[in-house]
Amino acid sequence: MVEDLLIVAAGMGTRLRARGNLKPLVEVAGKPLVEYALEAAFGAGIKRATVVTGYSANVLEPRLEALSEQKGWPIQIVYNADYKRSNGLSVLAARDHLEGKRFCLAMCDHIVEPLLYRRLLGQTYLAGEVALAVDTRLNNPFVDLGDVTKVRMSGPFIRDIGKEISIYTAFDTGVFCADDALMEAITQAGRQHGDFSISGGMKMLAAEGRALGVDVQDAFWVDVDSPDMHRLATDWVMMNQRATA
Repeated sequence: MVEDLLIVAAGMGTRLRARGNLKPLVEVAGKPLVEYALEAAFGAGIKRATVVTGYSANVLEPRLEALSEQKGWPIQIVYNADYKRSNGLSVLAARDHLEGKRFCLAMCDHIVEPLLYRRLLGQTYLAGEVALAVDTRLNNPFVDLGDVTKVRMSGPFIRDIGKEISIYTAFDTGVFCADDALMEAITQAGRQHGDFSISGGMKMLAAEGRALGVDVQDAFWVDVDSPDMHRLATDWVMMNQRATA
């Protein structure tokens, strides 16, 4: 059973600066993005979270500590001094805390339903395999085509991944189920190609047949990375709140 979550929350988030200076604390319908990220994972059965901070860590970390106390969520904080560089370095910063474990990886600015985690964690994986929750709804109105990371699948296997690939069959939702293999692949991609991104690591795994895609089907997700996507996310959250009231 997967019990650990890693959240990348170190970047500067310049595209969303109009909504706030620190992306993880940008509010959607009165709640910060990082709280949505944590809430979905804990709601799906995750037991512990590690959050990697960087930019304005002195502001974010006290908020995370307060959330941990208020919600009863065990949250460990790791600082990434290289936060201006590729996002995979935030994954590597947490390596010692997750070594030997299978864990979920998520982005601090993605709002997802707990159902998405359940779909991803409802599968069985071999050691050394890394799975990405993918969305095969290529007409999903909550996707920013100009910014989303695209995925080319062949059966259950990821063959290519990146924002610039021209042939794709799915979108990257930003939620992974990984083990040490992801850290090793990011390190290898950095050494061989100078690419320390998460996608760079996934490309290495894809070339070895160890990167899998799991379709989230009808589970909701949105990457809140621009003012337009912030508006869409706010509309969805408020509509969902009314539906469950």
